[in-house]
Amino acid sequence: MTDALTAAGLHTFYGKSHILHGVSLNVAEGMITTLLGRNGAGKTTTLRSLVGLTPAREGRIVTFGQDTTRWPPFRIAALGVGYVPEGRRIFPNLTVEENLKVPNGRAGDWSIERIYALFPRLAERKSNRGRQLSGGEQEMLAIARALLLNPRLLILDEPSQGLAPRVVQEVFAIVARMRAEGISVLLVEQNVRQSLAVADHAFVLDDGMVVWSGPAVELAADETRVRTLTGATAEDWEGAAPRVLPAG
Repeated sequence: MTDALTAAGLHTFYGKSHILHGVSLNVAEGMITTLLGRNGAGKTTTLRSLVGLTPAREGRIVTFGQDTTRWPPFRIAALGVGYVPEGRRIFPNLTVEENLKVPNGRAGDWSIERIYALFPRLAERKSNRGRQLSGGEQEMLAIARALLLNPRLLILDEPSQGLAPRVVQEVFAIVARMRAEGISVLLVEQNVRQSLAVADHAFVLDDGMVVWSGPAVELAADETRVRTLTGATAEDWEGAAPRVLPAG
């Protein structure tokens, strides 16, 4: 199985603060990979490094076979990488339809019409401004904008944050639908059980380091580790050395 993305030995800093300490991970093509860990473990920084927003000082990133370690975000996006950041970041004063017209999309199957078919509620509210949408609708709009780039890899940062349980189920159903569409997914989530239910492979971060890697179903079956995830420490994961899958 080939990889959509591989990162090896990433060291990322914010000023003098050393956030990532040799992070290595991979996202297999056509699969869902989830990146888990407590708040402050380095998950968002990892995503920002992968898409060029906070470049790593050390390490290597390969995206669809190209070394993108020093690439700016727009070049990485042009390869077919869609990024939905934490907090949604939609335009609150634009209508739903105006928000959807903002991305400069790549050629492909995803169009505004197809978006409305996938997200009927957005079609119903296409004349509403972003600020008038519920949290779930805003998340759907953020994902929809990324899909209009016709991505081969979709990176999602906390898509279920702050959403009602019923809406969370809808969001994860959409994530699963992306795999069915042949899109590779890298998912950062605090909702551990939902993430493991939908993912093929899981990585766990603690203090900027990968402390566990393996099949999501394997981690889901380990109730003790699942329970510790919200406050995971490296000691909790002793005896489960990182097992990062090789490329290719």
